Amino acid sequence: MFLRVTHHTRYDYSSPVTFAPHALYLRPRETPRQHLHSFSLSVSPAARRIPTGDAEDNALEWAYFSADTFASVLEIHSEFLVETHDTNPFDFFLLPAALHFPFAYDDTERHALAPCLILPRGSEESQLRAWLAQHLPAPPPDTIGYLSALNTAVRRTLAYRRRDEPGIQTPTETLALGGGSCRDYAVLLAALCRTLGLAARFVSGYLHEPPSPDIPHPLPPAMHAWTEVYLPGAGWRGLDSTRGIWCDDSFIPVAHAALAESVNPIQGGFYGQATSLLSSHLTLEKL
Repeated sequence: MFLRVTHHTRYDYSSPVTFAPHALYLRPRETPRQHLHSFSLSVSPAARRIPTGDAEDNALEWAYFSADTFASVLEIHSEFLVETHDTNPFDFFLLPAALHFPFAYDDTERHALAPCLILPRGSEESQLRAWLAQHLPAPPPDTIGYLSALNTAVRRTLAYRRRDEPGIQTPTETLALGGGSCRDYAVLLAALCRTLGLAARFVSGYLHEPPSPDIPHPLPPAMHAWTEVYLPGAGWRGLDSTRGIWCDDSFIPVAHAALAESVNPIQGGFYGQATSLLSSHLTLEKL
């Protein structure tokens, strides 16, 4: 699938400010299952931009602003054309040892996956195990069936709420509130997987959803978040618990991390006695 994405973010300040360096996670991943054909990024006011990679091999671009730059508006605009290939999300093989759950990673895998096996902050293992016992009392014995049932259980037991304010709920908060945004779902599913001994990580990106006649007044597009689980033989595979599905070629992963907060799309601050107002506009077009 070919998808064209335009993402414009604007910060309005009540008085002129100067800017700290900004970390930008906006360039999609390039993998055998996703090919980036073009990418452009602009920042206003002008900044010195340095593309690099972070500790988890995500594409990270730093924007450095001159100390004498004062502005009342900061705008960040990205546009790209990407080709995704995960038409069939189940087009993979598992190693024989991983066909049934539970299974164990080998020593090499456990060493590499260690950060993705640690429970995220705000997690109580006893609470997570109690949730699993209540909502998944008799899961299928095969690994794919088990994960599908877990993904569906998260979707079925929570109420989705779009949250435009910053921050991510802890798993404990999400369970107590009975719902949250996509990023809250993703962190909870990762915590449940890690409780079961499965390596899981948070993913930030985009999702193409064609208009539905059943939704007369849909919410405007926004960035999306989901979970990836590492399966021996198959590698990292995405599950979207807000929809209860495995991720296919409608999903555009941008950045992944063991710690969800570390890959917020735009990270930075400003200097000055001002208040700020965030607005954004996103379009996703299937070609």
